[in-house]
Amino acid sequence: MRTLVIIPCKNLESHVANVIRAVHALDLGLDILVVNDGSTDETTRVAEDAGAVVVEHPVNLGKGAALATGFRYAVGEGYDTVITMDGDEQHDPASIPAFLDAIEQNGLDVVVGSRMDAVRDMPPLRVWTNRTTSRVVSHLAGHDIPDSQSGYRAIRTPVVDGMKLVTSRYDTESEILIRAGRRGFSIGAIPIESIYTGGISHINKFVDTLRFLRLVWRSLFWR
Repeated sequence: MRTLVIIPCKNLESHVANVIRAVHALDLGLDILVVNDGSTDETTRVAEDAGAVVVEHPVNLGKGAALATGFRYAVGEGYDTVITMDGDEQHDPASIPAFLDAIEQNGLDVVVGSRMDAVRDMPPLRVWTNRTTSRVVSHLAGHDIPDSQSGYRAIRTPVVDGMKLVTSRYDTESEILIRAGRRGFSIGAIPIESIYTGGISHINKFVDTLRFLRLVWRSLFWR
């Protein structure tokens, strides 16, 4: 099973190389694609020096757009599975074997890393938001998804091959789950631990909440 690790990045020159090296240290033969989403720092240089292939967006298009670029690359290059993870060191690469085992041994099409079994370090508002949005996405996707906002995932490439996304920001991660569930793909979850590094979040609580609500409304008319 050929697997590509997709890491969307914006201005992560101080973190992304550590993530890439940790993935390579697993010695699983994984390829790594960094999608540089309009960074103004040295993200591309440090990612390439650490051993990743880099695709660049000249301007910032959003995390969802970066994921879509990564999916197109994976499909075009014939990969069987992708792992999506953040480049700010909040996702522990040591969990990757568990994702791949869930895909191969359990026959799942999408595996989401759930942080909801270990929330003691997660801000209370984020806990409530994640649980609320996860209930909504679970209903729309037809699967029990405990942490729909987690970006740490394993996805078989047929799930995203030809998937026409209407979002381009953080709401894309919810859209992927809804569309995958509606198309009959199986979705499961494994527990993960997030590492809070104190970095600056690019999430705009008001704007991204509105985007999520708009996605929910639009998804009611999908077939």
